[in-house]
Amino acid sequence: MTVTVHIPTLLRPMTGDRKQVEAQGADLRTVIDDLDARHPGLRARLMRDGELYRFVNLYINDQDVRFAGELDAPVCAGDTIVILPAVAGGASCHPEDA
Repeated sequence: MTVTVHIPTLLRPMTGDRKQVEAQGADLRTVIDDLDARHPGLRARLMRDGELYRFVNLYINDQDVRFAGELDAPVCAGDTIVILPAVAGGASCHPEDA
């Protein structure tokens, strides 16, 4: 089943700077395997030791995969997967905090 995967800016060098790519699979795990076969190294940026990194959020049709079976979450032809790395940190913009 072909799905569309939206690639965040940080990972686009691995996909030839493409914002979205196609992948195949019946569940998220096989989609990630297919992505890695097409764009080597991508799996290592999403998971380690067979688990998704905590700081990488994935959504299938706007549903967080953590509530849909994680790597076993089913996908259907035409689904959209969004990879969204968590962003944290930054500096305060209040001069009194300096």
